[in-house]
Amino acid sequence: MSLKHRAYGFIFNLFRIFPVKDNSISFVSDKNESFNDDFRYIYREFKKLKQNPKFSYNYIIKNKISINNIYKLARSNYIFLNDNFFPLAYMNISDKTKVIQLWHGAGGFKKFGYSTTLKDGKDLINLIRKSSNNTDYLFITSKNYKKDFMEAFQIDDNKIYPLGMARLDYFAPENLKKENILKIKSKFEKTYPGINNKKIILYAPTFRETTEYNNIFKYFDINKFIDNLSDEYVLFLRLHPRMYQFTQDNNLIYEALKLNNVYDLTDYESIEELMLISDILITDYSSLMVEYTILDKPIILFAYDLDNYLECERGFYIDYKKDVPGTIVKTTDELINTIKNENFNTDRLEEFKNLQFDNLDGKASRRIVEFVLNH
Repeated sequence: MSLKHRAYGFIFNLFRIFPVKDNSISFVSDKNESFNDDFRYIYREFKKLKQNPKFSYNYIIKNKISINNIYKLARSNYIFLNDNFFPLAYMNISDKTKVIQLWHGAGGFKKFGYSTTLKDGKDLINLIRKSSNNTDYLFITSKNYKKDFMEAFQIDDNKIYPLGMARLDYFAPENLKKENILKIKSKFEKTYPGINNKKIILYAPTFRETTEYNNIFKYFDINKFIDNLSDEYVLFLRLHPRMYQFTQDNNLIYEALKLNNVYDLTDYESIEELMLISDILITDYSSLMVEYTILDKPIILFAYDLDNYLECERGFYIDYKKDVPGTIVKTTDELINTIKNENFNTDRLEEFKNLQFDNLDGKASRRIVEFVLNH
């Protein structure tokens, strides 16, 4: 892996003979879709500028060695990242280029980066540190987790700014109005008439490194769940994209998708819309939980493998058992009973949200773009 990163950096450095192109912006992502997520909001904000100096935009797929893309990257005035980009460790960045890390996870929840590298060795640690040395700004959602991000990125504290997360501008106050939510739900009802007059449960389990626990329907008895709750609820599934690849028996998933009152929204473009129209979120260790607190709606943590996750997986920056803003359950029966009895344990929601977000005014993108242009 390091050899590929070095090769990328070597080619980049060759192209440094060309001058940086003023107002050239590159978005570096591992998704094959232009200006997605945070990038889409940053792009829109640049386009809104009244004194628009005719920015040019490049979309770079980070794991693809493309001579043309690396050339564009080497000449970029601004480079935006939303994930690790280890070739950065081997790049000689121009003083005229600003590297901006938006990061894709809200708040401080699951450990990542340096915080999880004890078993991975010095090579990865060096990549993290060198990459951070070449990063100018890291934007996060709250000052409360600044130390955690300093550790994860091995980055200086004066490079971290809690200005918010661009894509969470979707949850601006005007979008949270009842009429907007009803409009979106009406659109879904036309596509999926079976959800009419039903409450929506959004189930979004995350990926596990321990393969056997990715067989989510081995632990979640979806037939029992539907039998007990289908009179009042429908279930929207939002599966992790890697789950099929690393699940031992995909038949369990395919059988679940055939059931009435179960809808597979894994590939639906806007997770934000699913969050808005759902009434309850069921997840486990996904940082989607952090974002869902913005909506002040019930969260259930179906952590059937909690003991293994705490011992063998990445770990958390919080005390999971004490601090999560919802009810933890480990079996399907507990899950059903929690929903039937509305035992949602929402007393920690507001405190948790306030720790995770300094500002939810829908203007994070503007703050970020103005900051970048003025520094």
